[in-house]
Amino acid sequence: MKMERKVGIMQPYFMPYIGYWQLMNVVDTYVIYDDVNYIKRGWINRNRILIDGEPRYFNIPIQGVSQNKLIKDVDCCLSDELIEKRLRTIELAYRRAKYFEDIFPMIDRIINCGDIAIVDLIEKSFLEITKYLDITTEIIRSSSLDKDNSLKGQNKILNICKVLGANEYYNAVGGQTLYDGREFLKRGVKLCFVKTKEIKYKQFDGKFQPNLSIIDILMFNSKNDVKKMLDEFELING
Repeated sequence: MKMERKVGIMQPYFMPYIGYWQLMNVVDTYVIYDDVNYIKRGWINRNRILIDGEPRYFNIPIQGVSQNKLIKDVDCCLSDELIEKRLRTIELAYRRAKYFEDIFPMIDRIINCGDIAIVDLIEKSFLEITKYLDITTEIIRSSSLDKDNSLKGQNKILNICKVLGANEYYNAVGGQTLYDGREFLKRGVKLCFVKTKEIKYKQFDGKFQPNLSIIDILMFNSKNDVKKMLDEFELING
């Protein structure tokens, strides 16, 4: 009897919102999709945090970026001065948050990396945060797999599922327009989408700002409360 294997495949995003971690937590193997073209002005090297009660972009500088480059070939540009500035921004934004003392050292370890590939930094953040949240999902990179790199889009995803022996494929709900559930079933793979439920928590004393970076959630919520949030989603069949 074939063992069940749930696989999720997503482009690497920097400190993404809770839905990303919900998907990562629900699968057996999570694939960092790093050998596709870099998308400018996306979420690969930036996210939003709370600054003075409003969502503000927080980014990791990158160099030599081009939409003709694969994500895995894009490097960070983090001098000691820039690292200090980024950490200072987070410190000023969250130093009064309840769990700042627990979370800030982890953010420091993640960002204090120097000029490495952006996917290296993101993988480092995944490993740090999944360890903190007791997420045991296997994390691998698509570039490490022996697959058919001539394929595109849905066919490439299906090929990765085949290589990994997956019989269930999970994606964020925003990917519903990208994939055909009938085609997945033809290949013996069930298609599912993770739709995050409304999640609210106290952020200082202002109006709640949703869908911010995981940094925001970790700063304002206990480890146990964040772990409960990982289950606050609806599973939609493709």
